[in-house]
Amino acid sequence: MGDRLLIRRHGTPRLVVFPRIYVFLAIFFHFTERNYTGNPLGCWVPAAGDLQWQRPVWHLCNTVNNFAMDKKCAQLWQRLSAALKPQVSADSFKRWFSNVELIDAKDKSITLTVPNNIYQLWIESNYMPALQNAIITTFGGPRSVKFCAPSATGTQTPSDDSAAVKETLAAQMDARPGATVPGLNPRNTFESFVVGPNNEIAHAASLAVAQAPARTYNPLFIYGGVGLGKTHLMQAIGQFVWAKRKNMKVIYVSSELFINEFIDAIQHSNLVKFRKRYRQADLLLIDDIQFLGGKERSQEEFFHTFNTLFDGHKQIVLSSDRPASEIANLEHRLVSRFEWGLTAELQPPAIETRLAILRKKADTMQIKLHEDVFQFLATRIRTNVRRLEGALMRVASFASLSGRELTNETVEHLLKDILQEEGRQSITIEQIQRRVAEHFDVRLADMTSKRRPASIAFPRQVAMYLARELTKASLNEIGDAFGGRDHGTVLHACKLVKKRIAEQDNIRQTISYIDSSLQR
Repeated sequence: MGDRLLIRRHGTPRLVVFPRIYVFLAIFFHFTERNYTGNPLGCWVPAAGDLQWQRPVWHLCNTVNNFAMDKKCAQLWQRLSAALKPQVSADSFKRWFSNVELIDAKDKSITLTVPNNIYQLWIESNYMPALQNAIITTFGGPRSVKFCAPSATGTQTPSDDSAAVKETLAAQMDARPGATVPGLNPRNTFESFVVGPNNEIAHAASLAVAQAPARTYNPLFIYGGVGLGKTHLMQAIGQFVWAKRKNMKVIYVSSELFINEFIDAIQHSNLVKFRKRYRQADLLLIDDIQFLGGKERSQEEFFHTFNTLFDGHKQIVLSSDRPASEIANLEHRLVSRFEWGLTAELQPPAIETRLAILRKKADTMQIKLHEDVFQFLATRIRTNVRRLEGALMRVASFASLSGRELTNETVEHLLKDILQEEGRQSITIEQIQRRVAEHFDVRLADMTSKRRPASIAFPRQVAMYLARELTKASLNEIGDAFGGRDHGTVLHACKLVKKRIAEQDNIRQTISYIDSSLQR
């Protein structure tokens, strides 16, 4: 019979190589070739009239095969986890990935099991770029990610059938519509985006670009603070274009991935392949382009990629946490190109928009909470939509698992770390000016005056530096708050203070003390 054995794992034929195990089984159970019939694969499978004693052999073969497959997936997940851990915080990994398992790995996709659909939604919404980077490190290239979760009925499945359940769930996910462009989250669509006064221009521009690529705004540059919907809008453009025009080549990457692929192409002499991949795109979406700052060779490469696509009437969409003109160490020629098309800003949502976001997310996830819980969340979490959705997930998970009635006190205790972080993000420039003036014993009015003695100028520069570090205000906004100074003056102040922090311990300790007092 050779060294191959064809076994059936839950209805799926699999060739495996276990010659020693098979020889043992053949001897122990007196297998002979007349117990089997031939098949087109050149292997042997049991005849229709199997004897009763063959069943334990068959069960043992399946057990061995299942064990081997599960062991391989476990090893791959261990490698994938090792690549993922440096990209997320230890708490985030423990909370969202410690209960995840890899159950299938194919050439173009992997399938992960998660405890419930809340885990799936949160991972898709917040950790897909990090997960894709880890996949590239582990497998050598991008792969689409599929999720499956146990049935919501709560019934337990016998352990003998666990592999069958996994395969059934994976098959269900294969049949589900999803993003075929690596890196795109199928949940990030225009339909799931909540439009408000804070984002209506960016939303309208994104929709116009998706409907008519390279005909309206090219490039489209979207900027705003963390967790306000930049990635959502970019991925919605990609999903819309790919769904309507399957012949178009859509590429969505983070700038970090672009840089890493460029470095890898240099190291392995694959620049031709790298350039062909990016310069033949019909729609190129690059997230967090601000990380291109200071990377001279990567900027040079992206400059030529940008020109090739733009001259070829291909659509380019970029996102950043600040305007192109404020990205440090970004070449002027790139800044000017980023500003050729339309620049759209995303701002923190008003309370009405935050409530709409919470209700829509709750409807999508079939989460039922009292209206006062929604009000509490919308009132206390103001600056970050991603943090708002994360708080909703945590509260919903607690309510589902504990079955306890939710009070404001319970919710506040449950979200203690999130609310502390939100408080940190709510620091204003006026608060910074007041605290710095108190510490250096100068008048508050000196923060905005034109006086330049060192005893006033340096505290003012410290306040500008802290405003840049602790608030989301732009350089121009900070300059306006300090008596109408231009953004160049603010940038100079920030660089000077950074230099003195690096060189003088007493300055570093002073600024650290002021920073800590502002956080309390």
